[in-house]
Amino acid sequence: MIFQAFPKGDPRGFVLLMLTIAMASLGTIFVGSASEGQTTTTGGTFLSLILHEVAYLIIGVVSLVIIAKVQLRRLIQFSPWFMGAAIVLLTAVAVRGVPVNGGKRWLNLHLVLFQPSEVFKLATVLFLAFGIQKFHHYIGRGKYLLQFLAPIGIGAVLIIVEPDLGTASIVFAITLAVLLVAGMPRKFFVAAGILALLGLAAFSNLKHFHYAWVRFTSFLHFGQFSSKLNYQIDQSKIAVGSGGLTGLGFGHSRAKWGFLPNPHTDFIFSIISEEMGLIGAVVVIALFAWFVIVAVQIAARCSNQTYRFIAIGITVWIALEAVVNIASVVGWWAVTGIPLPFFSYGGTSLIVDLVAVGILYNIANDRSTSKDLTIREHASAHALVPLRDYQEDRLVRHRRGSVTTAGRGSPSTPRRPQPRY
Repeated sequence: MIFQAFPKGDPRGFVLLMLTIAMASLGTIFVGSASEGQTTTTGGTFLSLILHEVAYLIIGVVSLVIIAKVQLRRLIQFSPWFMGAAIVLLTAVAVRGVPVNGGKRWLNLHLVLFQPSEVFKLATVLFLAFGIQKFHHYIGRGKYLLQFLAPIGIGAVLIIVEPDLGTASIVFAITLAVLLVAGMPRKFFVAAGILALLGLAAFSNLKHFHYAWVRFTSFLHFGQFSSKLNYQIDQSKIAVGSGGLTGLGFGHSRAKWGFLPNPHTDFIFSIISEEMGLIGAVVVIALFAWFVIVAVQIAARCSNQTYRFIAIGITVWIALEAVVNIASVVGWWAVTGIPLPFFSYGGTSLIVDLVAVGILYNIANDRSTSKDLTIREHASAHALVPLRDYQEDRLVRHRRGSVTTAGRGSPSTPRRPQPRY
């Protein structure tokens, strides 16, 4: 059985849903305002992109409800297949992707443009939890860890080739965060840092990716590319600064009328700051901060370590995207194409974000427990079975055997050999 009754009862889960609804609703409203300049020049109206965003929001909410009713253990079981499907979709992007603004990140489904890299972030979170649950005794050692991380590495490389360094960095951060909480030895993180630096050095020197690297680091050279690479950042700063304390008023943005490219996608925070001022910007940041606090509380009180890893991965993903996006539009970080969760226009990102919230809500209402899944460096394929785990397993088998004996007259499982201690 895959589905369960819609979980409820935990106040943190309820607060999480209310925060998500508030941010997604505000995002839909401001997408309409921010896209007004673009839709007017193409013969559209204020409602043109709002209707699309509302359609995506409805699909996302339905998906949230469905995923909240799926048993979490079933999600874990299907995660390898989900990861495989995400890699196939990323491969399809490399072969038949649609180029937009210099990047080939989308598949044309005729009705919509689909972005598989957004799905891959969710697949990474679920696959990490699955792998740690199954192989935590082994992946503390190098060769087992490389085998475990191979699918994530393949997907990350396909995302970098698009090129999309921003999303690849989010996947990298999710992986490090989950492994850190799971107890991965420190030397792994040292090796990962060195590998990341070497990868960036190689990326910056490849001719095919040189422009992407220059664009990524252009924010470090303020004033040198005012008419080229830093144009968006400069216009974004002007929009944010012109909002003042209370803003120009809803719908009265000047930057959206041809000055700031893509105001309704990656730079929607600039339009919010211009129209609602510092007060509006602080409200948006406060909503994200409250969301992260609640998500951390859900992860902290989760008694099932497998589900806790999922909660941590989703929390890091949403929080880091919000931080990177806001830092980018004010010139503190590179413009990497990372959307502002729940606010930026984009069907795939909004739907996947809402699915992730549905999983978090599911975890908030879960009361199951798990054995210790801490990764230990000394563990190997021949690791001895911990006495506590064996005793718990023996008790469960004894209870099952008692029930079967009472109903059928014979034990349900044969006696297993004693482990070595």
